[in-house]
Amino acid sequence: MDTNSVHPVKTYGIGELLELARERAVPVLRAVPGSALGGPTPCSEYDVKALVNHLFQVVVQFQRLAVKENSDFGAETPDLVGADPAWRERFADEAQRLVSLWSAPGAEEGTTGAMDMPARLVGSMALLDLTVHVWDLARATGQEYPGADGAVVAELEGAVATLEPTARKMGVFGEPVAVAEDAEPFERLLARTGRDPQWTP
Repeated sequence: MDTNSVHPVKTYGIGELLELARERAVPVLRAVPGSALGGPTPCSEYDVKALVNHLFQVVVQFQRLAVKENSDFGAETPDLVGADPAWRERFADEAQRLVSLWSAPGAEEGTTGAMDMPARLVGSMALLDLTVHVWDLARATGQEYPGADGAVVAELEGAVATLEPTARKMGVFGEPVAVAEDAEPFERLLARTGRDPQWTP
């Protein structure tokens, strides 16, 4: 074999992957019209406003997990959308802060959170929400989803495989949805989390 033809596979840090997801997420959130906040989403338990608030909470609480602090997902999700008319720009700021903290040296080493999970897996959980819930919001508000980077999908395939049994038992993932044999990897990922890639409002 000609070793000169073998290209090393780039290994991405979780902060780099979160940045790829953030670049796609922020424009979708900025384009969510106020008139759509009461509409349905592919997550049946959330309308658009509730899903934005949930994603906001994820972005803020996973900043704490990046610095090895315990997160605080209280019983009630704070209504950041209702409380701040400039919520779209605040989301952009918080998402940038999330990327910065997970990009810091040591962020993905060791364990973090109350359950002492591997830090990189915890970072991948934030990546999953910042990717899949943004697809949810794009679908719910009639936007074209800007796609997920191959490196992000590859990371999430591994994370979902690890999280799947527990996440399904806890109702975080719905039952898997059947997809066509020629479905794209991202569509397969959505289906594994219980989403119909063809969902429309």
